[in-house]
Amino acid sequence: MSEQKFTIDDAPFKKFHFRIAGLTFGSSFCDGYSLGIIAMALTVLGPQLELNAMWTGLIGSSALVGLFAGSLVLGRLSDRIGRQKIFLVNFLLITIATILQFFVSSPEELLILRLLIGFGLGGDYAVGTTLLAEFSPKKYRSSLLASINVVWTLGYVASNFVGHYLGQVGSDSWRWMLVSAAIPAIVVLILRIGTPESPRWLVSMGRVEEARQIVKKHLGSNVEMGETTTGTENQKTLGFRGLFSKKLRKRLAFGGIFKLTLVIPYFAIYTFLPSILRTMGFEQNFFADTMLNLFLLVGAIVGLWLLAKFSRRGFTIGAFTILTVSLFSLSFLHNGSQFLMLIAFLIFTFFMSAASNLTLVYPAELFPTEIRGSGIGMVTAISRIGSAIGTFLLPISLNSFGLGTSMIGMAVVLLIGLIVSIAWAPETKNLSLHEASDPLLEAGNSPKETDIPFTENKKIT
Repeated sequence: MSEQKFTIDDAPFKKFHFRIAGLTFGSSFCDGYSLGIIAMALTVLGPQLELNAMWTGLIGSSALVGLFAGSLVLGRLSDRIGRQKIFLVNFLLITIATILQFFVSSPEELLILRLLIGFGLGGDYAVGTTLLAEFSPKKYRSSLLASINVVWTLGYVASNFVGHYLGQVGSDSWRWMLVSAAIPAIVVLILRIGTPESPRWLVSMGRVEEARQIVKKHLGSNVEMGETTTGTENQKTLGFRGLFSKKLRKRLAFGGIFKLTLVIPYFAIYTFLPSILRTMGFEQNFFADTMLNLFLLVGAIVGLWLLAKFSRRGFTIGAFTILTVSLFSLSFLHNGSQFLMLIAFLIFTFFMSAASNLTLVYPAELFPTEIRGSGIGMVTAISRIGSAIGTFLLPISLNSFGLGTSMIGMAVVLLIGLIVSIAWAPETKNLSLHEASDPLLEAGNSPKETDIPFTENKKIT
């Protein structure tokens, strides 16, 4: 009996898939931890370094500015020199910069190091997600990509608990908080040594035999390249300029605005969560902080089920609707009952965390192999520069206009995301990576999935 043959898209899940996923998850954990721990550290280092609202905003948003540059530069570079080299080198930069945070003596030094950390993490957003998507079978692709957000949330939640504990060790506790992020970074750096190149990228560069050898070695002798990697992806839109071509610019615009409008309120609010809770009247905020972190984690996990249950498009539209309503509600409740404010905040937190799974899945499915790294990098760059601006402005807005007005501004951002998703969100679920990245796939086209989540299931026609 002849051995059953598979393509990369249809291959059974192997130990190697688990390894690639784990290495990408490790980066996501480091990202969530690094961005979470700065929120805890700022409450201690702010008074010690005499930071005003502007400096607090700058340091709080600095990693996001670095993410913008890193995802843009390294994402594009990964399409030219490959995924694997950047997958390893960027974590060397992250590890060194993280350790050096312990020795800073001025806001300027800390700002530079946070920018470098963000630069490395930005590259990993583009390259790690791309590498995982290009190795993953289509049956598991969305779950694996969405799980990146679950692990990010786990890292963020872990940083909050570590921050609470280390906050008791004295005036230099913020140094220990920041350098604690080096522990997972070193582990990820060591484990990434020996990671193979993406066979899809190798084929796009004409290195077909090299790609075949990697597939045979890591995915099995019965796994073939398949149509998704045999040259059918060679489009006229090759190169970075292809992102702005008539075929792809709508996808680029959707990806950028969709992710931008989700992450602006996410990062702005959770970078300064302790300050927001105090503004809401939770002076002793450990209980409220713990509840919100728990809902972040549970929301990310439940989001995996929602992603499997509903269409990409339906999940996106439904989540934006709930997020917009809950944040508008919070803005009008800020002078009312603390209990009702907390309920509105918990609903927002749950669905924001669940919807964030989409920010890792959609971008990888929007662009063809030749420019996937550039596409994911550009979408990430757009979202991160926006979130950096939002994070910088939030403490200033809270001081100048108060909580209610600040939350209305964030709700308007989410409303824009809802409108854009209704107009442009394509349906990419249950498609191969080649099919999903077809720019001719119009918004809403799918014969298989339910369209509007949180309601009765309906077939898309």
